[in-house]
Amino acid sequence: MALIETRDLGRVYDLDAGRVVALDHVSLDVDEGDFVAVMGPSGSGKSTFMNLIGCLDRPTHGTYRLAGTAVETLDANGLARLRNREIGFVFQQFNLLPRVDALGNVALPMVYAGVDRRTRREKAHAALARVGLAERWHHRPMQLSGGQQQRVAIARALVNGPKLLLADEPTGALDSRTAAEILWLFQELNREGVTVVLVTHDADVGRHARRLVRFKDGRVLEDHRQTPLDARDLIAAESAA
Repeated sequence: MALIETRDLGRVYDLDAGRVVALDHVSLDVDEGDFVAVMGPSGSGKSTFMNLIGCLDRPTHGTYRLAGTAVETLDANGLARLRNREIGFVFQQFNLLPRVDALGNVALPMVYAGVDRRTRREKAHAALARVGLAERWHHRPMQLSGGQQQRVAIARALVNGPKLLLADEPTGALDSRTAAEILWLFQELNREGVTVVLVTHDADVGRHARRLVRFKDGRVLEDHRQTPLDARDLIAAESAA
């Protein structure tokens, strides 16, 4: 079943320098439980595509259905509710609140969802345990390594039980060993049923997904299935180096 359905999706920007077609009639489906790497050079349209499927921007034309909801029909409040319910975001920069501990950072999306304090704490603890940080709940970001901070960010993205996890260059700020560990976590979450769409410029990172979609000039240039590399092999190789 398709979780993401786009038909002739396009985004055009009218700038002082002229008209820029950032995304040009993209029709693409992503099934529930898939793991897709979206790749392409700067200006290819991959980031615009991610902003649109993440309900962070509106298309100029075309349609987009997320979990059966016609996204283009929603107002700003409707988009915010859909994002909070269906999508978890992970970025290159961890975007954690520096003076708040890991538990508080993970619980933050539930504050906006109106979840009571006790339930927030219980679910935040469970999310941190899911990413291997159960014992670090009371640490602030500066007391955590880069990899641990990214795990907190992933726990925050998962805490509301989204169907879709969108990751934008999630390993870009990490060393090779830590990046491999984060890729392994994404693979584990995907095996548990989380749909993952990962935007990256790194071909090595892209090879860990089950499907590769490559953009160029605002269009889909390539879309194929692949046998993903097991991130555990990368972890072992980095450990042996």
